[in-house]
Amino acid sequence: MNEYLLIGEVLRPQGVRGEAKIRPYAANPEDFRRWTTLYLQNGTSYAPMGCACSRVHDGFVYATLEGCANPDDVEKLRGRKLFIDRAHANALEEDEVYICDLIGCEAVDEAGAVVGTLTEVLQHGPVDVYVFRTSRGVMMAPALKAVFPRVDVAARRIDVCAEKLQEVAVLED
Repeated sequence: MNEYLLIGEVLRPQGVRGEAKIRPYAANPEDFRRWTTLYLQNGTSYAPMGCACSRVHDGFVYATLEGCANPDDVEKLRGRKLFIDRAHANALEEDEVYICDLIGCEAVDEAGAVVGTLTEVLQHGPVDVYVFRTSRGVMMAPALKAVFPRVDVAARRIDVCAEKLQEVAVLED
């Protein structure tokens, strides 16, 4: 498991004093108010960067990032992903996992057949959608307990109820 969790992306400069507009990927954007150190990925390493969140508005985070004194400094970070280390991430509730820990897990049905490998989790509505790479192509299915009764990120496995999956899964054309 990766020691760092993706929590946002720098979108653009905001104003003239070096503030950045950030798209949060964290479940609760207000958490940016307590995170004072974020990390930028540089190849396989992560570099710490100070962060001071000034406000959360309309689903976006506005913050001053270390080393950014003007809009040009922020512009150099446009499109860069922001991470937090696991030690400062929110504690998980029962039956919760970090999305990054799901990616790469194998979906296996009751007969032990591998259905596919999870490549992405879409979060565009009330129910997340799992995207799998399968032998038949890309398959999407809602992340419902009835379809995926057990997730074991330590074993890199997602159990699948084959009958329910057949009812709800969609294969890409």
